[in-house]
Amino acid sequence: MFSNQTSANADHRLPTMEQESEMCSVFSNQTDVDADHRRYTTKRALCLPSSVFRPLLVFLMTFAFSGWALADIALPPPRTEGGMGLFEALKKRASVSGSDLSAAEIKLEDLGTVLWAATGLNRGTKGWTVPMANGLPPYCRIYVAGNDGVWRYDWATHSLKELSKENIKGGIAAQSFVKRAFYVLILVADGEILATLNNEKDAAEFSQVAAGAMSQNIYLAAAALKLGTRYIHSIHREAIRSALKLPQGDEPISLMLLSK
Repeated sequence: MFSNQTSANADHRLPTMEQESEMCSVFSNQTDVDADHRRYTTKRALCLPSSVFRPLLVFLMTFAFSGWALADIALPPPRTEGGMGLFEALKKRASVSGSDLSAAEIKLEDLGTVLWAATGLNRGTKGWTVPMANGLPPYCRIYVAGNDGVWRYDWATHSLKELSKENIKGGIAAQSFVKRAFYVLILVADGEILATLNNEKDAAEFSQVAAGAMSQNIYLAAAALKLGTRYIHSIHREAIRSALKLPQGDEPISLMLLSK
């Protein structure tokens, strides 16, 4: 059904052969005055045959409207039972070395479990896996940078909201090995939520405490899932602000690398 409808709409928008001929005639006869108004020039159009023009136009339209369309990702439910015990995860908690980072693919289920462990709902509608001050919703957001784009984790729907299709991993930290991680988690203070505290000092401290708690949960979840992770503090904040198009007041705090 959708393929027939798309084809019909595309044919409706494309010019007929007669219209193409008229368009070329209009353009080839149009005259214009150049910038300094001293002489006249005649515009000449490149008139392609219909057999070339129409397929080319269809290709360009398809590329423009589907190739660059942003798409959200519904994450699989996180693992909340079974697996490695807490004390074993604490024993195995460690930072992976830069030379051991792997580009091997990480399953969406594992990524979703790590994100949920960092700042997901675990009870009711206002209970999270990390403490938040004054009953506020999470005021430290997580952005996910991968090979194929950048997403923002939405804890309310347990999904990823796509922001771009760029690979930004290579320009957001001082360490060159950061780009080798399959995913880079970017922790950012949410200035809008923190502004409700009406205390700049408290806002800065609370966001740092939240980022610390989230990072530790990422370490434990990664250990339980047999993933490698590493905390990165030396980051290029301006590059992150630009890549994520952060609103004024949002502050990049740190990175967490994820690798097989």
